[in-house]
This record gives sequence, C-alpha cells and structure tokens, in this order.
Amino acid sequence: MVEPVEATTAPESDEATEAGKSTEPAGSGEPNEPAASAEATEAPEAGEHAEAGEHAEAGEHAEAGERAEAVEPRGVRARVSYWRGWRGRYPRAARVVWWAATIASLLLVFGALSLPNRLFALHLSRFVRLPGEAIIGAAALLALPRRPRVALAALAGAALGALTILNVLDMQFVEYLGRPFDLVLDWILLDDAQSYVADSMGGTVALAATIGLIILVVLIMAVMALATVRLSGILVRDTRRATRGTLIAGTVWITCSVLGVQFAGLPVASDQVVNSLTSEARRVRATLQDEATFGKVARSDTFGATPAAQLVPDLRGKDVIFAFIESYGRSAVEDPGMAPGVDETLDTSTAALTKAGFSAKSGWLTSATYGGSSWLGHSTTLSGLWVDTQQRYRTVMASDHLSLTKAFQKTGAWDTVGIMPGVQKGWPEQKFYGLDKVYNAFQMGYQGPKFSWSTMPDQYALEAFQRLEHGRTDRDKPLMSEIILTSSHQPWAPIPKMVGWDELGDGSVFEDIQADGEKASDVIADSDKSKKEYGRSIQYSVTALTQWLERYGTDDTVLVFLGDHQPISRVSGNNASRDVPVSIVAKDPKVLDKIAAWNWTDGLKPAHDAPVWKMSSFRDRFLKAYGSTPHPTTG
Repeated sequence: MVEPVEATTAPESDEATEAGKSTEPAGSGEPNEPAASAEATEAPEAGEHAEAGEHAEAGEHAEAGERAEAVEPRGVRARVSYWRGWRGRYPRAARVVWWAATIASLLLVFGALSLPNRLFALHLSRFVRLPGEAIIGAAALLALPRRPRVALAALAGAALGALTILNVLDMQFVEYLGRPFDLVLDWILLDDAQSYVADSMGGTVALAATIGLIILVVLIMAVMALATVRLSGILVRDTRRATRGTLIAGTVWITCSVLGVQFAGLPVASDQVVNSLTSEARRVRATLQDEATFGKVARSDTFGATPAAQLVPDLRGKDVIFAFIESYGRSAVEDPGMAPGVDETLDTSTAALTKAGFSAKSGWLTSATYGGSSWLGHSTTLSGLWVDTQQRYRTVMASDHLSLTKAFQKTGAWDTVGIMPGVQKGWPEQKFYGLDKVYNAFQMGYQGPKFSWSTMPDQYALEAFQRLEHGRTDRDKPLMSEIILTSSHQPWAPIPKMVGWDELGDGSVFEDIQADGEKASDVIADSDKSKKEYGRSIQYSVTALTQWLERYGTDDTVLVFLGDHQPISRVSGNNASRDVPVSIVAKDPKVLDKIAAWNWTDGLKPAHDAPVWKMSSFRDRFLKAYGSTPHPTTG
C-alpha cells in the first residue's frame, strides 16, 4: 500500500501574471477545487516506503468512483501537513468557512471604523455609512507588494482594535464619570475600578473580571489584525477590479461629502476614525498644557497670606462640621423617579431639626466631577480651585494652597479631625486638609459587615465620631471636623437601615440587615432598581446625619453638608446637570444671618430656582461670610 501524498501547490508570485490579476498564497482567497486548495506536505519520513512507480501528482483528481485509501500519515510534520490539507478533502465545508470568515472580517473592520464613543449613539444607522478611512486604506494596500502590504494591514488592524477599546472606554467613562477617557491621566483609575469591583462583589469576581478583560483586549487586537490581513489578501486577488471599485467608492464618498448627503440624520460620508483620533490628540495636548497653567493658578490664593487672627473670626467657639454625602445630587431632589421619597425625608428632617431648635438654609453647587471620583468634589469645595482631573488633584495636594479646613487649623483655635470610613490605606492628603487626626475604616471599632463598597453604615460612623471626638468632655478647644459619609456609594446594595442609637454597639447589629438586603449584582444590572435603591440610600444618609444632629448637636454646633457629585447617568439621566445640594444648619441665628445675602432657601431642600454656584467658589464665599480678610498670594 502507498500512503497518500498531498497535492502540492507551487508558490505564486505576488505580481499579477495576467492582465489586471494578482495571486495570493493558498488559503487567502475563496477555495475552488479540492486540489487547488490543498496544502503542501512534507516528503514521507525515513522508514516509509512507496511502491515503485506509484506517485500522486499535484492537482490530479481521482476518477469517478475511485478513492485513495485514507491512511493518516505518521510523524509530527506529516500529520500537520495532513490536517492542513483539509480543504482539499472537504471542499464544501472549506467554502462555507471561507465565506463566514470573510463576512466576519468585513463586519469587524467596518464596525470598528464606524463605532461611536457614546452609548446613546449606538444605533444601526451608524454602521450603514461609507467610511473614508476604508477607501484610503484599500488604495494604500493595492499599491504595495506582498510583505509590506501584510505588515501594514496587520498594523492597521491592531490600531483599529486599540481604537475600538478606546471607544469602549470613552463610553464607560461618559456613563460613569460624565467625561471621556483621558489617555494621559486616567490609567490609574482602572486600578480604582478593580478595587471597587473587589469591594462591591468580592475579590474572586474582581480577579476573574481583570483576567477576562486582559484576554479580551488581546483578542480584540489580534482578531482585528487577522481580519484586515484577510481582507487585504482578498483585495489583491483581482487588482483591476479592486482598483476600479476603490475609485468608484472614493468618488461616491467625495460626492456625498460635498453635497452633505445624509441617512437617518447622519452623513453618509463617514470620517469617524479621523474625528476620533483628532479629538484624542486635542485632549492629550490640552492635558499636557493644563499641567503648567493650573500649577500657576494653584500658587495664587486669595487668602494665602491672611494672618491666623483674621480667619473665620465669626465662628470662634463653634464646633464646625463639613460633611459630604456620597453621590447626593440634584437628581435625588428633582427627578420624578426618586424625588418623592427623598423630598419627604428632607421635609421630615427639616421639621425635626426645627423642633430641636435648629434652622437651615440650602442652595446648589455645580460639582467638578460627575458619577464618581468623589475626591475631586471634596478638593474642589475645600480648596476653592476647579479640580476636575487627577492631574489637578495631585497638583493641589502637593501645594500649600489654603484649604477651607486647614484655615481652621491655621488659627490655632480649633482641634481638627477627619472621619474617613472610605479610607483603607495611607492617606497623605491629611496634611493638605489640615487635619490633626484622621480616623480611617479600621480605627472606629467597627466589627459589623461591609455594605458593598461602604465599609460601615453612616449611622455607625457618626456614632463613632461622637464617641471618639465630638462627645469628649476633656477638650479645651472647639472642634472642626471633615466627615465623608459612604452609605450612598454605588452600587447602592445592600443598603443599611436605621437602628436605635443605643443599639449600635460594635456594628454587629447590622449582620441581619446586610444579609437581607439587595444583591449588588442584581441592582447594578437593572437601571430601574439602581434608581430606586439610590434614592433609598440618600434617604438613609440624610436621616442618619440629621438624627445625629438632633441627638448630639449643641447651641454651638454648625453643620455644613453637601453632595460631592451626581450619580451615574444610568440613574441621573444623560442630560442631568452636575448640581448638588448644599445646606448650612445651626442653632445660633447669627450663623445663618451671616449668609442672608446668599438668598438660599430656608430648610434642607433647596428650591429649583435657588442660586447655583460653581463648587470652587464656595471656599472664598464661606470665608468672607464669616469675617475672613483676604490677603492674596500670587505664587
């Protein structure tokens, strides 16, 4: 018996051998006859014998009814060659695979060329336009010999894959943070995102998601490169026809562009990739320029040289608290899906505080951030600078710019403390904020369960503040405090419930509440549930804070509380503002008389038409209202 030998095809030239035609190596074009698509095989290995006079010639077809006995070759190289020749043995299957791979390649490449970078722009009409970049790419590939052509196609495909990943990042950043992904600054936030998933859904889920994303990124770039190489090979099979088609497509694109032809409200002539790359280049350039510009701004300070005796003299003797409620935005107060419950809580709390002798005034601040990056909102409020990027944040934290909280420390008339249940590692920002002491997540004695990302319920954090600092009787100075409340942090599941203040203990009382709450994975996946649970979380945080004030506030307590940013657009909506409520509460009527000129609304719920200020203006307005004298520094 003779082992079958695969038909061998001679290497074809990359130059066209007939008028207007060029050829590709086997496998790059549509398979035709079995013999034509068969792969070359190695000669039989040593020890294998063929009967004299019997040879299988390349391209020869078996006559009707005759079949060569299929004996699988021995040896690794022979086996590889044997299996690579499957096209010749199964021509129909090879044809189906060829068409499927070609169509998939077309969809991938044209989809990447047309993909928008906003979720709300994902419509079918986006993908039925004519990409100008595809026409230019085809012209360039047709002009190149084989090796440079394959290299260019692979490089272009990998670049398209990278652009696709960048577009997806833009979609997610706009969805969660209200702005596109910054190529220079935002890579560090991917680590924060991994930590958020770990805290919210567990370390195993976070690790699996991280590994899966890495694999997905590699696959996207590799598959896109293979797709463009495949299409380039098909393109040059008939250079005359391909050149004619490219010229026609270019003419159509130019005509549609000049005439402004549209389909479904979008230009038929698309230059999506060029626009995306141009926008990215502009953002990168603006980021690099902003570093130097903002550094000069941060060195200038209206109160930078103000003597200690001239800082907040009208609040001397008061216990002043600056509290931030996570994600407490205008949507919580005005969105029809959430406002009824939140507004009822605000009205009830206002009435309770009034009964306890407190008064309140409220307005709006426009936050420097949206959906997340709460530290940008905190730093903007307390520094008086517009801190809307991580780069600006680092610049401010490294500066000696006077923060609002540090102004109290500078006077020497207050002890200063921070209550930071969200801090779980070193926090060098303590110096910038002028805090003598900071209590992190591990320093408040909490032994209960985590509530998703939040390390402890707000009620417990406030009770710990009372026990550790505010309730101390051995203090010889009033207290200035910065408190960050975290129970309203996404994913808003599970949410704590109020318990008796005397029942808090070490926090173990929350075990059953946490176990009976909603699952974070269920809420994240459901927009309606997210809105509902977000509203409930704001109600909880406001209730905890105002009940604490009723229970422990004194005639000398002054509470300033506000949101740091709006919730993500899936909750607040695509066109939501960046406004957050801000309130000042005190028993001493003189405290609120000082801000009468602000025209804020009485109570905890700001009116729709209450004044709206940039968050960065709050520091200077507050300092001036309470008697501080400006002494500028110019850096």
